[in-house]
Amino acid sequence: MIDVKQAAKIAAEYFADLYADQKYSDILLEEVEYDEAGGAWLITLGYSQPFLEDVKKPLSRLASFSEKERKYKIFRIEAESGSVLSMKIRTVEHA
Repeated sequence: MIDVKQAAKIAAEYFADLYADQKYSDILLEEVEYDEAGGAWLITLGYSQPFLEDVKKPLSRLASFSEKERKYKIFRIEAESGSVLSMKIRTVEHA
């Protein structure tokens, strides 16, 4: 059975592999939860990505203060095998 550190590492590696051709930064471990009934770790990773309109504007890449959007993904990782079972978008409501 994998522990929480292994589950977080698996989620981060899976994310990096899937999004290797996209621009993102500031990947952080945001939340962890163990689902006893399902025998799986729920790992939430947060990351920053340029707003879609910034990607289309060549000059926006030159501006160091270009705004970025914070996004989140939840990974469900089987505790016994370490297999990634799913990746979902986690929405966050801003006050």
